[in-house]
Amino acid sequence: MSSNTLSISELNQRIATLLERNVPLLWVRGEISNLKQYPSGHWYFSLKDENAQARAVMFRQKAALLKWQPREGDAVQAYVSVGLYAARGDFQLTVESMRPAGLGTLYERFIKLKEDLAQQGLFDSKHKKVLPTFVRKIGIVTSAQAAALRDVAHTLARRAPHIQLHIYPTLVQGELAAGQIARAIALANQSPDLEALLIIRGGGSLEDLWAFNEPEVAHAIFNSRLPIISGVGHETDTTIADFVADVRAATPTAAAELISSPTHDDWHEILSNQLRTLQRNMAHTLAQAEQSLDRATAQLLTPAQRLYQQSTHLQHLTQRLQNSMATQFENHKRRHEYAAQGFQRTRPTLSLQTQTLRHQQGQLRQAHQRLLQTYAHSIGNAAQHLNQLNPENVLNRGFAYVQTQNGDIVYNASALRAGDGIAIRLARGRVIGTVNHTETE
Repeated sequence: MSSNTLSISELNQRIATLLERNVPLLWVRGEISNLKQYPSGHWYFSLKDENAQARAVMFRQKAALLKWQPREGDAVQAYVSVGLYAARGDFQLTVESMRPAGLGTLYERFIKLKEDLAQQGLFDSKHKKVLPTFVRKIGIVTSAQAAALRDVAHTLARRAPHIQLHIYPTLVQGELAAGQIARAIALANQSPDLEALLIIRGGGSLEDLWAFNEPEVAHAIFNSRLPIISGVGHETDTTIADFVADVRAATPTAAAELISSPTHDDWHEILSNQLRTLQRNMAHTLAQAEQSLDRATAQLLTPAQRLYQQSTHLQHLTQRLQNSMATQFENHKRRHEYAAQGFQRTRPTLSLQTQTLRHQQGQLRQAHQRLLQTYAHSIGNAAQHLNQLNPENVLNRGFAYVQTQNGDIVYNASALRAGDGIAIRLARGRVIGTVNHTETE
């Protein structure tokens, strides 16, 4: 065999090395065919167009990074290294990453829109509105035939049946969708009864969800007076509407759960807890009031103490009256003396004036005596009345009063308990005993 002759293995290996060294990683586009997913996690398929095809493999580590599931017939863009499977001599593409066809251009446009709108301040948290705690009526912007609408309606009926729904039907995909969505948002904001707005759509590709990336939809959401929850696509989907909305929900169902929190059951639990708290507070307040009443009762005077105070006050008033009358008498006496002296100096009718003065002095003395008798009689009556109210006299009529072991007078049977020691005060002596039981009216 000539030294220049190569084996098939050597030839295939040289070609494989040549391709690996001279063809860099690059993007290619084509349609997936003959897709096979093995238990090992490796994907084997072909990429083809109308004129040619090439075998391709995507190993488990790279396939696991995809956030979408390729299907037979999908148009894709693949980031590949070009090589040769030496064992069979097959030309082969090793796929490092893959995306739906057209994603590259759309994704770049998405990134550019996101940056522009962020610079305009549409994503700033200071503009985010707070969701109402308890809503009664909400609007929903979506397709009337969407499965997402049925999911939302079912979730709200289960969690918060009191919430009324007003549907604003629109296209959610296609060239006309963005304009309809923006107009629906503006129309919902004209309703005075709505308290919040849900914008929902089921999952799809970037192209399917593109209407929610349009600037006119973003500005309509930003200018909304109503707080907006965006529930567009699946959990892995992200749109411009999600960034502008006041709250982003992972799915339409999650949006319904957010607007219906707390649920009916949650509100029942909250109100029950508040009722229990109110009852505890009322019981505490009542206990404090009872303690205050007990302290006030302890400060009340006994009948004997009250009579003593009234008697002392009456004596004080009597003394003041006597002093006042004596002062008035002396003042009248001096005035009459001054008058008599004046008349004496004039002396025209001294005798007559003297007689008149003496007569007036006699009348004054009589009036003074009558006044003293009147006040003495009033004081005697008051003293007699006070004497009637004297506890000793009450006891002499057959009454008695009960005292505790501490000497406190008992006014209410509820103040005593079975086994308490008591003393019963009579007109003559005391009776010492123990309470067997009490009865209250």
